Amino acid sequence: MSDLIFTVENDIARITLNRPDSLNAFSLEMIDLWIGALETIRDSDNIRAVVLNGNGRGFCAGGDVKAMVRGEGFLQSDGQLDITSTALARKNSIWKKVQRVPLILQEIDVPVIAAIHGVAFGAGFDMALACDIRIAAENTRISESYVKAGIVPGDGAAWFLPRLIRMDKALELLWTGKQLSAQEAKELGLVTHVVEDEKLNDFVNEYVEKLANGPKETMRFIKRAVYQGQEMSLRNSYDMISSAMGIVTELEDYQEGVRAIAEKRKPNFK
Repeated sequence: MSDLIFTVENDIARITLNRPDSLNAFSLEMIDLWIGALETIRDSDNIRAVVLNGNGRGFCAGGDVKAMVRGEGFLQSDGQLDITSTALARKNSIWKKVQRVPLILQEIDVPVIAAIHGVAFGAGFDMALACDIRIAAENTRISESYVKAGIVPGDGAAWFLPRLIRMDKALELLWTGKQLSAQEAKELGLVTHVVEDEKLNDFVNEYVEKLANGPKETMRFIKRAVYQGQEMSLRNSYDMISSAMGIVTELEDYQEGVRAIAEKRKPNFK
């Protein structure tokens, strides 16, 4: 079986991490397939939403610790860093492989939902942080566990965490590697929804289908306005969003939305 499963059905893409015996810890095959799947999604005009999840007992344990103990490192055939190489080679290996995943995720304009269960540790949780919405089962345990292996958070935590929670809380999680429950993560602002374990799939499916039925281009513009707005002045944000308004009001979805409101019915967006 492939280390990652990628499917598209009813305009919804699903990426499933598929190394259940290793709690979906990264492998080179998984990362390569992940990058390919995300590039396909990014370049598609038809995909309207994305779900990222993991098979088996957990979402993703990040790096393969057993391989680290064997001294096999990162991003060899088992997905670990080759500790026998030079520092520059290791840096380039991380940059060209695992760090490509969150970078490409940032280029995807449609909603991306992470469905988290079991464990989401280290780089595994960082991949969820790179998604737009995080929905966690009650049993989920979350940790930025890099410090316990004596490594820095190389996959996005140092960038994402301070943007989602307070600086001191971000540093505390990174310095201690503390494990959080799903509810604790939600209270901090790291998780959007927490649902009962057995209801996770149904909740996620209903949630993503609702998003996929929205006005596609409008939702793309909304996502881009929110993310780019973090790097803009208010004046530049207004300029961008007024341009988007000019475009979307020429689209059929705008006409359908206005008619549906006037007729007091549910809109049928294309």
